[in-house]
Amino acid sequence: SEIAGVLNLRGRIVTVVDMRARLGLPAACDGKPMMAVGVDQRGESYGLLIDQIGEVLRLPDAGREDNPVNLDPRMAKLAGGVHRLDGQLMVVLDVDRVLELMPDAKAA
Repeated sequence: SEIAGVLNLRGRIVTVVDMRARLGLPAACDGKPMMAVGVDQRGESYGLLIDQIGEVLRLPDAGREDNPVNLDPRMAKLAGGVHRLDGQLMVVLDVDRVLELMPDAKAA
């Protein structure tokens, strides 16, 4: 249910993952078009379907902290830590965790 479909990106077939579904969030109903961010992982290309992109930042690894214990469990299962930015918490997406198609299979 998290796979939104596939797209053709310059002749390559790319699997598109709906990040709202992956995070257990409801579908967007604001009428704005979704965006796809391309990632390459283990030799395969994927598109992560998202609401919007704020800005692109380069942050030092030394500034990354472990996930706080009160982080929403939907985010925590896909987060690789957090950065504190101007009084806000930025969650770092762990692309490996996002692309695990059956994350609960290991627990079974």
